[in-house]
Amino acid sequence: MRPNSTLTRALLAAALFSAACLIASTCNGSSAFGFQQEPQQSSPPAKAASKTTTPIQKSPPATTAGTRQPAAPDPETELQMAIESAGTDRAAFVRNLEDYLKRFPDSPRNAAIYRALVEAELQLHESEKALQYAELAVKASPDDTSLLLLAANLLEEQGGDENLQRAIGYVGQVLVIVEKTTIDDKPARDSEAEWRAQQNGAEMTLHLMRGKYQSERHAYDAAISDLQTSYKLSPNPAAAMELGEIAELQKKPDQAIEQYLIAFVLPSQEGATVDRAEVRKKLGNMWQQAHGSQTGLGERILETYDRINQQPKSSEADPNKGAKDPFSFVLRRPDGSGSVKMADQRGKVVVLDFWATWCTPCRQSEPMLEQVGKMFASSSDIVFLALNSEEDRTRVAPYLAKEKVAGTPVFADGMDEFMDVRSLPTIIVLDRDGKISYRSEGVDPDTFVASLAQAILLAAKPK
Repeated sequence: MRPNSTLTRALLAAALFSAACLIASTCNGSSAFGFQQEPQQSSPPAKAASKTTTPIQKSPPATTAGTRQPAAPDPETELQMAIESAGTDRAAFVRNLEDYLKRFPDSPRNAAIYRALVEAELQLHESEKALQYAELAVKASPDDTSLLLLAANLLEEQGGDENLQRAIGYVGQVLVIVEKTTIDDKPARDSEAEWRAQQNGAEMTLHLMRGKYQSERHAYDAAISDLQTSYKLSPNPAAAMELGEIAELQKKPDQAIEQYLIAFVLPSQEGATVDRAEVRKKLGNMWQQAHGSQTGLGERILETYDRINQQPKSSEADPNKGAKDPFSFVLRRPDGSGSVKMADQRGKVVVLDFWATWCTPCRQSEPMLEQVGKMFASSSDIVFLALNSEEDRTRVAPYLAKEKVAGTPVFADGMDEFMDVRSLPTIIVLDRDGKISYRSEGVDPDTFVASLAQAILLAAKPK
C-alpha cells in the first residue's frame, strides 16, 4: 500500500519551504547563506558583472627573501562565488556546491548546503541524490523535524525494507520531539486551545505516517497499533482506510467493511485525506464478496453515518447535572471501564488532583503526589483521585497509555466547576464529611509533600 499522495506532497512541501530560500541568490537583502549583498550600481560598467561581491586578495609578489605562500581561500567568499556563478542553472548550482563541500568539508554552512542540495536534486528529479543529502542534513541537524520528515518520505519512495525501517525511525524521532513539546513552547500568538489542536493534529498525522510505513513492511501488528492511535487522537478517514486494507489482506471481510464504511462517511481532514471514489470501490468490492450483491449497502452506509455523527445524549454529556455535594458525583474513567461513584467514598478522606495532559506543572507534581500516596498506601480509608479537566478527552487515554498519574484516573465530569477550580494543578482534600479541609493551587516543591501529608493526617483524625 502506497501512502496517500496528497499527504506525501503536503509533508514534502512543508519540509522544503525553508529550503527554497537557500537556493535563491538573495533573501531579504542578504545572500541565502547569510552574506550581505553590496548595493547594485545604477549603471555598472560592462566588465563589472564578472567581479565578485567581495574582492579577493591577490598573492603578494615574490621578494628576494623568497616566495610568500598565497593567502588561504576564505570559505565564506568562496561559497558566495559558487552560488553566484551558477546563476539560474540548477545543475551548475549542484556542481558548484558539491565542489565547495570537497574543498571545505568542515564548513559551518554545511547543514544549509545539504538542504539546498536536496531541493535542487528534487527539482532535477534526482531522488536518490536528494535522499543522500537529506540524510546528511539530518545528521547535521538532528532536531529539524521538516528534514526528518523529508528524509522519511524520500526513503519510503525508494522502497525496500531497510529504507522503510529508517523512514519509520525518522518519523519516530519527530514524534518524540512533538510529544516533548510543552505548553511553555507555545507561540505567544496562539491560544492554548489552538496549540493543543496543533499538537493533536501533528501526533495524529505522525502515527498515521508510521502506521502506513509499517503496513508497507507487512508489520501489521505495529501498523494497526499506530493507526488505531491516530484514529483515537482524531477520528480520520485515512487511518480507517488503512485499517480496512490491512483487514482485507488478513482475510477479515467484516472488519474491512466496517473500516471502509467509516473511511467513507468521515469528512476529510488536513493531512489525512482519502480518495472517496477509491474507498467506495473497495467498500463495494468487499460488500459484493460478502453478500453476493450490493443490496443493503446503502442502508449500512446511512447507519454508519448516523452512528459516527450522532450527538451524545444530554445525560451522557452531563451525568452530574444537579449534583448538590461532592459525594453526589459519578466520575467516568478514561479507559471506559466502570465509573467511580463518589457516594462509595463517603466517610473516607478523598484527595482530588485536578490535572490536564498539556499542563507542565501537573507533570512536575506527579512524583510528589506519588510520594505522598506511598505514605498512605496501607490506609484503605484514604483515596487518591486524578481528575482530568481536559477539553479534548480523546487525548487522555493515549497519554495514560504512556504516562502514569498518581491516584485513580477519572474525568472531572463537572466537579472542577463545582469546586471552582480555576488553575491547574489544584489539589483538594475532602474530609470524611465531604468538606474541603485543604486546597492548593500550583505546586511549591519545597513544601508540597509535607503540607499535603499533614493535611491528610488532620482530615483523617476522628472528630
